[in-house]
Amino acid sequence: MASEQQSKSDKSKWYRLDNAALMYSAIQRNTYSAVFRFSAVMTGKVNPDVLQRAIALTIPRFPTFRVKMKRGVFWYYFEPNDAPGPFLKADISNFCQPMRAKEDHDWLIRFFYYENRISIECFHALADGAGALTLFRTLLAVYLRELGYRIPAECGVCDMSASASAAEQEDAYQRYAGSVAAHGGIPRKAYSAGGTPEPFYTLNVTMGLIPLDALAAKAKEQKVSVTEYLAAALIYVLLERQRREGFQKKLPVALAIPINLRGWFPSDTLRNFILTVSPSVDPNLGDYTFEEIVTQVHHYMRLNVNRKLLQARLTGNVRFQRNRLLQIIPCVLKNPILGFCYWFAGVYPVSATYTNPGAFTVPTEMQPHIQRMEVILGQPYGNRVNCASISYGNVMELTIAGNIRERDIERELFRFLVRQGLKVKMISNREE
Repeated sequence: MASEQQSKSDKSKWYRLDNAALMYSAIQRNTYSAVFRFSAVMTGKVNPDVLQRAIALTIPRFPTFRVKMKRGVFWYYFEPNDAPGPFLKADISNFCQPMRAKEDHDWLIRFFYYENRISIECFHALADGAGALTLFRTLLAVYLRELGYRIPAECGVCDMSASASAAEQEDAYQRYAGSVAAHGGIPRKAYSAGGTPEPFYTLNVTMGLIPLDALAAKAKEQKVSVTEYLAAALIYVLLERQRREGFQKKLPVALAIPINLRGWFPSDTLRNFILTVSPSVDPNLGDYTFEEIVTQVHHYMRLNVNRKLLQARLTGNVRFQRNRLLQIIPCVLKNPILGFCYWFAGVYPVSATYTNPGAFTVPTEMQPHIQRMEVILGQPYGNRVNCASISYGNVMELTIAGNIRERDIERELFRFLVRQGLKVKMISNREE
């Protein structure tokens, strides 16, 4: 079988961490990992034996996921993981637990099932959402084939009879680094939508299921995309929260929104290939209506998400990675430096993260077997919440996840969407 040949040929292969993975490896510890989850709610109850067989068949086809992380003297790196697994588990209520050293045979991905739900959790150093969804989509196809259904290798389902291509394994950041680098200024502190910390690694998750056609119509009324509309709604809610707190000093509300670079720089990589942009609103300039926020987010995205600016930022990040002084600093000293850079550039000037990987597409033959998709960004880096959304068919699933006890952000966000005329069905893992 091609997958077996692939496994043998990759046995001695190792991977340098890509630019994004370097940061995630630096902040990784036994009490924190940048982990995200995708779930497919199937129309039938999951057969765990068949699903485990599908996992065992699928993983060898994806060498960049079949790895473990090792620490060298100067850099972390990935090497092939030939340990047993990964093994399917019954689902848990606190999602996206840290990827702890020496746990689960060093696997950096996990698979869960519960009734008719299949879930994958992925350490962000391995891949971004687009890469993980390719693996997940292919796994679902293999699972359905094992149940006896004929599923073609199309619409993002990888050909299991072919080996992984070099393009799937490339570090696209290095490929597209240019000659002109962007030099950012000193970040400005943003409002932190924090609250009362929950006990260790309690992740509160609230999901809202929204009809996609109605949501798209609301966005169209404002002449913006669905992503821009939901980002503006989150900013509006965070601005209102800061106003209710009553502090005299007001801080900007800014979001970190990951951009899939594959749309601007053609690449088939299944590794990380994203940059974040940060639309913001400064309440010191006056009160903003929702319509004004939508307009500001829309024009910010149009101005900042273009090939030239993205390549300049990408180049700056790669140049930092290639810095000769940084190259010779041992890992034990380098990790605090990279960790501080991550906090200073990615946490300090940001109020929350919002990601939308878009519509989950599958071959026509798979469509009747999937009810909806779900996405969860794991524990935030700090005391705050994360927001994510994904659509399948006519359902947009919107998630607020965080490690704070207060639930006013998710409550007010979904109330706001209801006031806009949208129907929202809510699901939560909270007990109360």
